Amino acid sequence: MADAARARKIADRIKEVVAANLGSLIKDPELGFVTITDVKVSGDLQHSQIYYTVFGDEGQHERTAALLAKNKGRIRSFVGKQIGIRLTPTVEFFADAIPESAAAIEDLLREAKERDAATAAAASAARYAGDEDPYRKDRADDDESLGDSPAAPQPSDAQR
Repeated sequence: MADAARARKIADRIKEVVAANLGSLIKDPELGFVTITDVKVSGDLQHSQIYYTVFGDEGQHERTAALLAKNKGRIRSFVGKQIGIRLTPTVEFFADAIPESAAAIEDLLREAKERDAATAAAASAARYAGDEDPYRKDRADDDESLGDSPAAPQPSDAQR
């Protein structure tokens, strides 16, 4: 098995080669605007998984996926010639879920912000059920309750 650093370098090289030459390898006007987002290569350098996104509607996604599957042999051959290793890894294309995940995260953040605003609005209009601080007392009351006032009887020497 190859080390992880070598697999990562080959994956980066495959990503560069495919991204730069995809339009010239697949000469079909049906090919959408494709972005290669990531490439993963197995530890033994025999298989590669290429992740991509397509700009457009669902129909464009399907046509692009069909074109990539149809031309994967041509792409693998080109990759083999460009990277120059003994065994060319197989090529598989996977639609990347980054845009859908990002949209879901954006929706969750928007919902959390709306809930925070609603909570802040409710808190600003809230009132205490009783006093603001039921434990707070005036200083004059505190002095009398401690027995420091002159009117309070002092214990006699006999009581001590």
